Amino acid sequence: MLTDTLSAEDALPNPAWAILDTKDQWDAFSQTVENQGIQSTSEPLVQSNLMLDGLRCAACSGIIEQGLQATPGIISARVSMSKKRAVVVWSPSVTLPSKILTAIHDLGYTGFPATQHEDDLVSQQKQRAAFWRWMVSGFCMMQVMMYASPTYFTAPGEISSDILHLLNWASWLLSLPVLLFSSRSFFSNALRDLKQKQISMDLPVALGIIITFIVSSAATFEPNSWWGNTVYFDSLTMFVFFLLSARLIEVKLHRKTLGALESLVSRIPENTERQNPDGSFTRVLNTKLNIGDIVRVQIGEAFPADGKIISGNTSVDESLLTGESTPIQKNHNDDVIAGSYNLRQPVCITLNTIGESTKYGQIVNLINNAAVEKPRLSKLADRVARPFLIFVILSAAIAAALLWDVDRGRALMTAAAVLIVTCPCALSLATPAAMLASASAFVKRGILIKRLQAIENIADIDTIIFDKTGTLTEDHIQIKTIEPKTGLTESDALSVAATIAQHSMHPISRALFKANKTSSNLDTLNLVLADIELENIQEIAGAGISGAIKMSTIERLPTHLNLIGTELKLGSAVFCGIAESSTNAQQVYLANNQGWLATFTLQEAIKHNAAIAIQSLKNSGLNIELLSGDRSNAVENTAKQIGITQFQSACSPEDKLLRLQALKQEGRKVLMVGDGLNDGPILASAHVSIAMGKGVPLTLAHADYVFLNGDISQIPHLIRHAKQTMSIIKENIAWAIVYNLISIPLAFFGILSAWLAGLGMAVSSLIVVANALRLTKFASSKTDTK
Repeated sequence: MLTDTLSAEDALPNPAWAILDTKDQWDAFSQTVENQGIQSTSEPLVQSNLMLDGLRCAACSGIIEQGLQATPGIISARVSMSKKRAVVVWSPSVTLPSKILTAIHDLGYTGFPATQHEDDLVSQQKQRAAFWRWMVSGFCMMQVMMYASPTYFTAPGEISSDILHLLNWASWLLSLPVLLFSSRSFFSNALRDLKQKQISMDLPVALGIIITFIVSSAATFEPNSWWGNTVYFDSLTMFVFFLLSARLIEVKLHRKTLGALESLVSRIPENTERQNPDGSFTRVLNTKLNIGDIVRVQIGEAFPADGKIISGNTSVDESLLTGESTPIQKNHNDDVIAGSYNLRQPVCITLNTIGESTKYGQIVNLINNAAVEKPRLSKLADRVARPFLIFVILSAAIAAALLWDVDRGRALMTAAAVLIVTCPCALSLATPAAMLASASAFVKRGILIKRLQAIENIADIDTIIFDKTGTLTEDHIQIKTIEPKTGLTESDALSVAATIAQHSMHPISRALFKANKTSSNLDTLNLVLADIELENIQEIAGAGISGAIKMSTIERLPTHLNLIGTELKLGSAVFCGIAESSTNAQQVYLANNQGWLATFTLQEAIKHNAAIAIQSLKNSGLNIELLSGDRSNAVENTAKQIGITQFQSACSPEDKLLRLQALKQEGRKVLMVGDGLNDGPILASAHVSIAMGKGVPLTLAHADYVFLNGDISQIPHLIRHAKQTMSIIKENIAWAIVYNLISIPLAFFGILSAWLAGLGMAVSSLIVVANALRLTKFASSKTDTK
């Protein structure tokens, strides 16, 4: 395993990283992404997920981002301080993973491939090291406090100078482990910053610790010197203990805020029982699985990939992937998805999709990408952190200078207190802690967020545009009637339509294909789908889909199917080039290069909770509009049933974009809700967008949020939760500002001692993270009825 070579405690020489420079190795923590004109060559780029060690504040993430982006071959780099992760997009023709990790090492940090097994091992190593540093500091602090306590309760002169000197020496000895072991991370990080000519949170902390130790040591060695005879070993050990305690608690709280995210990312087992040629089963690593393998999944295990049950039946928990808590019955030939849990009995499945191509893999990629994306407020905090740290150091120097001629020991201790108390940790955590906690709450309800900035955006909206089909109505549209051309049967028409519909993800296309699949005339289904092969398939959003029949297959068609011609079109009357029916029903047409072949009359059910959700949104003061490409009568009926008064029918994608631009010009903040595929242009152009992702490939859902279960009733709760998130972020930022406005003067004028400064900084960070914990539960599911 790579983890055996790459350790969190040991930076490796460059040759050791070279093992990652082959495609089969970097595929374990990377994925291919489209070039999209970023480079002049057409070569695809690689996006790698890396773990980072050594980050302490927002300034660290900025240092790594700037350093990596200046490295040849690296297109972009995004770093999340809270997640300790980086997403790096790079060109394999210019650079390699070993060079990327070397660049991170040269910046003074350590990088690792972000595979889940390595995540867990590195995390365990760091936890053990942090725990021992905390234990040592706590033990030494208690002993030092015991030696210092006599001076707290006695008057000057009651204890002889020899005894005091002996107690000071004992405290000095007990402070050495705190200085050399427990505080090692502060010093190593500060030294790294100095080498890189950068400033981060640990630099002022390290300076404060060193100053306190030097002043106290001088008073211990030469109690009658100009340093004075007062020691501060109790303050030193106390504030180191408080800082380490805060970091341990902060990690615990952070894990709670990110619980759903982490559990989703880590739920796939490391190994699975795969069937051997002789029928026996052997456990193998999931990286060794291939499409077509047969695996056995035991009770309580997660399915390692997407597949189909070939033996047994069971109940499956898909709650963390879809937000639906009720177990789902799965029988022979039913599909199962990676990451869902087997609840009832062992089953055997054949693997259809593995790795990042599974729905689970797509979800994990979305989560990891969202976690390192920096929203506007977080970027603002990053920009503020560096100048604020410079201000802190200058303030400490000024405080020391003002008191230098009065009491040099007191002057240095005042400087130490200023350095320690004003670190901008709380400010750096204010935004990411709250937003990641909300992202965790969304995942629990089957909502994926693709950009953290979307939380702020959706909290500001005043207008919502809805699509109709698959959004306000159920995506399982039913075929009410089929009217075929003379010479074609209804089954023929349905099968031919399904032949072209299978190439589209539009809800109507899926309905036609599903209806054909469940048709009782299976012979016709198999014959037509097997014999008709299409080429030059083109889909026009909001209009229809077309394709040419390969000449090699026309000769094989039954005589009665010669009517279908050489080119097929499925869609609206305008798209098919035929006269539109006068009926008020929703219809879709099948045509060839000669003209009309069949008319399919559709019926769709409005989602049972759509009217309640719309009313709740209207009660919140939001303007609601419905834009649909369907006929006017169908759109009008839907709008009336769910309470939308402003609607437009027969809208092309261009018409929808024009309406969106008009609303923007009026100063409106617009949320677009669509089915995630044919609404791509307007979803991408709106201020914020939601895709009803049920049945739609996540990679094609051009939206900020994806509702995995397509539940429209979640929208009011999502908006309320986003507003609550922004309120808590503002509370956190306000707390960080107020805390510094109060603590800086107190420390500057010597009122705040060093140990109280350490306690204050620790508590301020914990308050920010604990406040974000309020967001880990989704907003109340009760619908507004006011």
